[in-house]
Amino acid sequence: MTADRLAPVGSWLAEKGRLVPTPTAFVEQVMARVVAAGVPVWRMYIGLQLIHPQLQAMGYLWRRGQPVQSIPRAYGIQFTAAYIGSPIQEVREQGRSVRYRLDVLTGEHHLVLHEVKAEGGTDYFSLPMHIRRDGPMPVVAFVTDAAEGFSEADIGDLTRLVDMMGAVTEMHIEHSVADTVANTYLGREVGQRILNGAIRRGDGQEIRAVLWFSDLRDFTGLNERLQPNEVLELLNNYFQLVGNALAAHGGEILKFIGDGVMAYFPAEDALFLPMITANALNAARQVIGDIAAANEARAAGGAEPVRFGIGLHVGTVTFGNVGTEDRLDFTVIGSAVNRTSRLEGLTKALGVQVCASADFNAVCTQPMKSLGTHRLRGVPKPVEIFTLPD
Repeated sequence: MTADRLAPVGSWLAEKGRLVPTPTAFVEQVMARVVAAGVPVWRMYIGLQLIHPQLQAMGYLWRRGQPVQSIPRAYGIQFTAAYIGSPIQEVREQGRSVRYRLDVLTGEHHLVLHEVKAEGGTDYFSLPMHIRRDGPMPVVAFVTDAAEGFSEADIGDLTRLVDMMGAVTEMHIEHSVADTVANTYLGREVGQRILNGAIRRGDGQEIRAVLWFSDLRDFTGLNERLQPNEVLELLNNYFQLVGNALAAHGGEILKFIGDGVMAYFPAEDALFLPMITANALNAARQVIGDIAAANEARAAGGAEPVRFGIGLHVGTVTFGNVGTEDRLDFTVIGSAVNRTSRLEGLTKALGVQVCASADFNAVCTQPMKSLGTHRLRGVPKPVEIFTLPD
């Protein structure tokens, strides 16, 4: 009887369920079929551990007749009252299922059980989902609002259901890990290119872009004067401010080069260059303002200010893979990249925070101030340099 009741769910998982693109949609669709099969589930929660720079886990909460909620769990959740002593902790750490009849709770039971009872739940059943990936296992919790609670047949079916869901859930976990690692270490655009198959050495694509290179000044001296943990904190704070400004104005970090940030603003259609160059200037203004505010706080704490420069240029670059046969770097190459770096290097000599090329100024509708012609290292002829107006 149990196998017959879940047979349609199993068939769907094998044929179409594995093709559902997101965990949210998967949970919603599988639970709709579970309820249609006659299993009296009112509420279901699955918690998935992540490899993510900001989140420790992601929970998906389904209630009958309601959309699935995605619930991010930040690092440190395991030290909070919401987790300590909860059924989820019990299942995860002991590796076994737990069941609580909610009509016989006492003050000793965890708050989450009382909350679920107050919402109308009558019986709570939670169990681990065994998958191949090392680390904390996913935990699934089911609640019914049926007056009589879950039957033994229901418990058997739900146990089988978790096993049946395991393979598809593992696919979503693996996809999430790959997506997060690629986006975290390579950036969203480059990460997606690589996940879509652009991983052969020599593969490349020419694109037109507004290029950005920013760098800290006297970073070598800072390394000598500060403790390693202080340098790490300074770098992370600086990178965060630059990253926030770029993201707010449509830019994307390509890579960190020591204390430098190489970024770009896609500009494949030349018609949009006036808007995109304006976005780059607005990002530069935001960085200048944010670091000025940060320097005030540093001065109050007796720390020396952060000084930096930004180079801006417009040009065609090649996006592609370079490296050995089995160790590659997806990067941008071309004379435009070199010029952008040289422009940033000129900011110190000219006493400004932004140096932009004549190519950048030619397509930018925002007024800029000429600093005259100057030589860029490696560039044959002197070029006109522009900066932000006073």
